[in-house]
Amino acid sequence: MSGPTTVTAAILVIGDEILSGRTKDKNIGYITEYLTRVGIDVREARIVPDVEEEIVAALNALRARHDYVLTTGGIGPTHDDITADSVGRAFGVPVGEDPRIIALMLERYSPTDLTPARRRMARVPQGADLIENPISRVPGFRIDNVYVMAGVPSIMQTMLDFAVKTMKTGVAMLMETIEAGGVPEGRYGDALATIAAEHPETSIGSYPSFKDGRFANQIVVRGKDDAAVAAAKTAVEAMLASMTADLKPL
Repeated sequence: MSGPTTVTAAILVIGDEILSGRTKDKNIGYITEYLTRVGIDVREARIVPDVEEEIVAALNALRARHDYVLTTGGIGPTHDDITADSVGRAFGVPVGEDPRIIALMLERYSPTDLTPARRRMARVPQGADLIENPISRVPGFRIDNVYVMAGVPSIMQTMLDFAVKTMKTGVAMLMETIEAGGVPEGRYGDALATIAAEHPETSIGSYPSFKDGRFANQIVVRGKDDAAVAAAKTAVEAMLASMTADLKPL
């Protein structure tokens, strides 16, 4: 019997402003959480500058390894918005002005306001499908397994709603969180490693936190099979129950 279907994705964030720290990325976390809910596993996320060679190299590496690549940024009206050209180069296809996008832009701009800079946003690789953008009308686009979206979070989020409709999805990831309380990681680390080895269909992680002046730990069990996740959770709970609440420092 075959196991749960796994569909993988990678995220490619494009923009000097992210790498300089001037703009804080808000898209990776949103996309990852969104895709996880629908059964697509995000396996990689990269940030690259507005340099065509860097974009092309990253895109070709990621699209060969994953079912989907989602890019954000670099499809605006300025000279450094070079994502469309980079995607075209990666696929070896010409990039040109798409009359469908011009028609959409004319719903928002008058012909005289459709400046050369704005018309840059109508340039997409040949053969690309459009990704709807109900906010500003200017769409993103898809070519093969690459989805190109805006960097502005509110616009990206609406594009993602439409983009995911054309993606195949696998089995959604299940997650169980067990509070380890004051039991330190150093005390249960070896036992947790044994449990993880005994439950290979799951992923088990330990996450410390500091809140209200106290350290606490959570153990998270992830997997795509209900029974496997439940069994691993039971094993973790039994392991914690067998330990005393030793709060001594590691």
